[in-house]
Amino acid sequence: MDIVIIAQYLGDLEHLETTNGRFIYLAKMLSEQNNVEIITTTFPHSLKRQAKSIPDYFEGCKVTALYEPGYPKNVCLKRFISHHSLAKNVERYLNCRKKPDIIYAAVPSLSVASVAAKFCRKNNIRFIVDVQDLWPEAFKMVFHIPIISNLIFFPMQRQADFIYSSADGIVAVSQTYANRALRVNKKCKEAKIVYLGTDKEVFDKYASRTGRQQEKEDEIKVAYVGSLSDSYDISSIIEAIKIAKSKKRLKFIVMGQGGRKVFFERQAQLAGINYIFTGNLPYPQMVEQLNECDIAVNPIRKGSAGSIINKVGDYAMAGLPVINTQESQEYRKLLEKYRAGINCLCEDIDDIAKALQLLADDEELRIKMGKNSRKLGKDRFDRNSNYQKIVESIVANKGGGNTFSVHRNVRP
Repeated sequence: MDIVIIAQYLGDLEHLETTNGRFIYLAKMLSEQNNVEIITTTFPHSLKRQAKSIPDYFEGCKVTALYEPGYPKNVCLKRFISHHSLAKNVERYLNCRKKPDIIYAAVPSLSVASVAAKFCRKNNIRFIVDVQDLWPEAFKMVFHIPIISNLIFFPMQRQADFIYSSADGIVAVSQTYANRALRVNKKCKEAKIVYLGTDKEVFDKYASRTGRQQEKEDEIKVAYVGSLSDSYDISSIIEAIKIAKSKKRLKFIVMGQGGRKVFFERQAQLAGINYIFTGNLPYPQMVEQLNECDIAVNPIRKGSAGSIINKVGDYAMAGLPVINTQESQEYRKLLEKYRAGINCLCEDIDDIAKALQLLADDEELRIKMGKNSRKLGKDRFDRNSNYQKIVESIVANKGGGNTFSVHRNVRP
């Protein structure tokens, strides 16, 4: 089969060999028995600049990067203008290209996915969406003005409804996202939930370069991986480390980049805690660093990130107990079911400090929860087994029908 994957957010396009992206991984699996082309942008979201070099082929897959002007910030008018420009280029390219059998499109962005949906409708091509985030819902959290927000984002709402309703198959990174798509889709009886996850074999290869170092008797390393933006409550972790009455010294290892990095570094300095901000690390180095830590934190502000996000798969695969403030019931229940961490009240510094103190001082509990976390990783976040379900569904559905396994009756 000829399969086109349209994915705007692939990660670091200049270093695809070390990118832990969902769509690169999926493309490699599909290319073993199919002709696969990835259509993406020249403007990597994480770099906020034009990519200097992008390979034409990678791991047997054709890579087509179409021009996008770019934007300076995650939330700004230029971002939507940039997406619209990319969508026009995708539309022109699809109209010139030989018609594929299947288009598998990431959502967001809405502009690009909408073009793909219209093209598939017009040409009777099977259209599958992979819902990574909910737009405009995510933007409403930033600009939450009653009534006015609904009016401003109404066009985006209609665009999202059109994309979801056009889909012949729905994949999503969380139950919440699947429910949203199914709500307006009359063609799909079910959807498939596949967490972002990570490849256990690849993760373990990188982790084995260092091995879990024997901790210093007086030090516990607390890890955070990911964006340093307004959505992530790094401030509460810093303050909780400051007031935690642990017998051991807590060291905060922050791996990531974002607009609030300088602010958080200054806050950590003023708080007088032991900390390191590494900036963005290539995936192999991030795994090595994570593997040397003792506790992981998933601090998310109220109303943000309703899905199971990428970092928690790496935390689980590293076998780290997690201190979690994210309100997502899906993830909180996973931690409870596997006894792989401690759920805290969102933005509650005292609650976080108590959890840090408990895990830092109770080595037996920390080790037990760490083993449970690793089991969670193997069961629910290993791409090698979970992504195979997506591949099988795509291939099985060439001639129609539906094998997606999460039913409509799970919706609230």
